[in-house]
Amino acid sequence: MSTKLFYKTGRLIRFILRRDRIRLPVWLLSIFALTIINALSFASLYSTDQERQAIAETMINPAMTAMVGKGYGLDNYTNGAMMAHQMLLMTAIVVGLMSILLVVRHTRADEEDGRIEMIRSFPVGRLSNLNSTIVVLFGTNVLLALLIGFGLYALGIESMDLEGSLIYGAALGATGIFFAAITALFAQLSENSRGAMGLSFAVMGIAYLIRAVGDVSNETLSWFSPFGWISRSEAYVNNVWWPILLTVGVALVILIVAFYLNAIRDVESGFLPSKPGRKHASPFLQSPLGLALRLQRTGLIAWAVGMTILGASYGSVLGDLESYFKDIEILQEMITPIEGFSLTEQFITVLMLVISIFCTIPAVMAMNKLKGEEKKNRTEHLLGRAVGRTRLMGSYLVISVVSGFAMLSLAVIALASVGGVVMDNSIAFGTFYQAAMAYLPAMWIMIGIAVLFVGVAPKLTSLTWLYLTFSFIAVYLGELFQFPEWVSKLSPFGHISQLPVEDMDFMKASNLTIIAVGIMVVGFVGYNKRDIEG
Repeated sequence: MSTKLFYKTGRLIRFILRRDRIRLPVWLLSIFALTIINALSFASLYSTDQERQAIAETMINPAMTAMVGKGYGLDNYTNGAMMAHQMLLMTAIVVGLMSILLVVRHTRADEEDGRIEMIRSFPVGRLSNLNSTIVVLFGTNVLLALLIGFGLYALGIESMDLEGSLIYGAALGATGIFFAAITALFAQLSENSRGAMGLSFAVMGIAYLIRAVGDVSNETLSWFSPFGWISRSEAYVNNVWWPILLTVGVALVILIVAFYLNAIRDVESGFLPSKPGRKHASPFLQSPLGLALRLQRTGLIAWAVGMTILGASYGSVLGDLESYFKDIEILQEMITPIEGFSLTEQFITVLMLVISIFCTIPAVMAMNKLKGEEKKNRTEHLLGRAVGRTRLMGSYLVISVVSGFAMLSLAVIALASVGGVVMDNSIAFGTFYQAAMAYLPAMWIMIGIAVLFVGVAPKLTSLTWLYLTFSFIAVYLGELFQFPEWVSKLSPFGHISQLPVEDMDFMKASNLTIIAVGIMVVGFVGYNKRDIEG
């Protein structure tokens, strides 16, 4: 290819780094902190060989193999082997998510917003934008690999040597590079950012499922998944480098195809044929609620599938929970036995907290979509017609509340269904469902905060995610880090009754609901008074 195709790539790289000067450090530091915290947690939770070998026995379970990957180093389950086996794939999914979102943002999304066309009106190479995006993503993933590799080694944890730490970090970086390449390819095939993102997420989900099925039943099948490749690196045990090189090599081949397609296609076009729409919109689509739901349909369906899988994954481990806790003293201290309740029933309270926080994510995203539409200058068109601001915001609020309830219901139904199959003494479905629904008021407060920021200060909507992250750390990890009790009370999730161990406190639930409604009202008032971004 001619070097003219890449003209001004360096300047566009600086432009991307300028635009993402906050977003990139937040991603890097979040993933780095998550990895370090997990490593320290494993070292403190399982400090003896006996405790680690007890965990290794539970990893032989097919359900656990499907979730975290095929076990290795189980005969001598060191801290390093445990960390790599249980956390590599989970962290790799987060890294893949980062790469997908960033590539879509700087390719197809910029194309939709007209930025690419404007950039190409200057003396810039045809492939410069895609090339600069890939260079930034490659650099980001390489930096992440080095940070995690040297960071884990610096902890000085026994069995976490330098080579194993570097392989662990390299496996994560290779995953990010692979999904950056996949997304770059779909950015050429699809006509819009939603399509590129949806196809990339679909590949990630299918790759995870193929790896899960292969690890449980047919190991050959796992070789058709990038997650299967990186899990064969066996960090801290055998330290195999070639699966990482394979992942990067396949990514480079995919990138060559993506560059070729980008060179021959027109701006704002795609190679996948778009489905022709109806001649006349349905009555439902002609309402603000119907339009808002249509815009978010693909994302909500994807989240619904994800939450169902999450619930089923948690349900699959309930059958071995008693043996999981039996020989691990520190876990017995964290969940003190309560007379009249099994350890499984007590563990349900922890599961419901985690599931409810995860289900809050798509609910908040549905509300924040209104801000995204405003940023793209689409709400002005609606408000210029016979559509009031209250009705418009109310439509997004309805979708947010209903989707949160639906996600939580799907997750708990999957958890109870799978758990009922694997448990010897099954627990009534109503017990699971009531424990999950108790968290709805906390979810409503998070949605209310999103409404507040969208209505009053749309530039601060990212603070909602910061508060949700704080809630997860304070309430879920609070006991592990020995936070004072008042820290968890700073989150609405810290005020929820832990069913079935505790009785439902309807007064607290009512107060949280009233607070949520009050915050939403303030958000609606602010939205009706402020200027719409143009």
